[in-house]
Amino acid sequence: MNILVTGGAGYIGSVTARELTNKGHQVVVYDNLIKGHRDSVTTNFVYGCLSDKKLLDETFKKFNIEAVIHFAGFIEAGESMEQPSKFFWNNVIYGLNLLDVMVQNKVKKIIFSSSAAVYQSGNQPLKEDDPKKPVNFYGETKLIFEKLLKWYDELYGIKSISLRYFNASGTFEDLGERHKPETHLIPLTIFAALGLRKNIKIFGTNYNTPDGTCIRDYIHIKDLADAHILALENLKDKSDVFNVATGKGISVREIINYVRELSGRDFEVIETEKRAGDPEILVADPAKIKDQLGWEPKIDFKEGLRETIDHFKKQFPEKI
Repeated sequence: MNILVTGGAGYIGSVTARELTNKGHQVVVYDNLIKGHRDSVTTNFVYGCLSDKKLLDETFKKFNIEAVIHFAGFIEAGESMEQPSKFFWNNVIYGLNLLDVMVQNKVKKIIFSSSAAVYQSGNQPLKEDDPKKPVNFYGETKLIFEKLLKWYDELYGIKSISLRYFNASGTFEDLGERHKPETHLIPLTIFAALGLRKNIKIFGTNYNTPDGTCIRDYIHIKDLADAHILALENLKDKSDVFNVATGKGISVREIINYVRELSGRDFEVIETEKRAGDPEILVADPAKIKDQLGWEPKIDFKEGLRETIDHFKKQFPEKI
């Protein structure tokens, strides 16, 4: 298929684009490089923003696009609580541009990179039909776009699968996390272990969890990429939503201890106040995607973490 991957120069998008290419698909990455990296792309590349409907339309026509995998969007929950307008424009309005161009070009298939942030974090593990009540504006934008997909199916016949996944982690080939600035726990903790930063902060230590710190469901990017590709291959005449997760939670403090163990290094940990918009626990039940699509995670978390530490050692040898 001829597949457009929006945000395909980013962390998860670049891995998915590469795996699609490995499977013989013709891939076009569309990215404005605000968060992505041009050297992560090894296929057709269009430098552009989803705000540019003319360029989008030209891209669809030039490459005869048949399906879309939509990653492009801002993802930082804390930032969304400070700049909600920025997130609404990028994650909702520009996403609506994408849907309109799909309608214009009669493209009927889209896989959407959604989020566990759409859920109310009370029930654990979370199922797809559990209550949706985001605790941050980022999650709200994801939920709004899921609703837009439902309407565009009803009005225009665009079929979609929304994948609600949790905390992406790990590396694939030469690809890993390179956010600017980096805000994710795993790379920041590894940076502290490798002497690339002075310390790591724990935001909140009095949550109602076994060790008082937040718990998340970590999923490897290779497993995530496989889920997106499998979803596209199985998208026919019915739209749907799936959790993509392990069903197992790992706390912030556990991550820190794992990094200490696997790196063989100690580092300073600072305990500080909670951040606005941080859910206490986000762990999902992946039974539906396993039953209906045959997907399940294959990569062990600690093995993936070991590979990630090795990845960053190679990236910054002069600092270690």
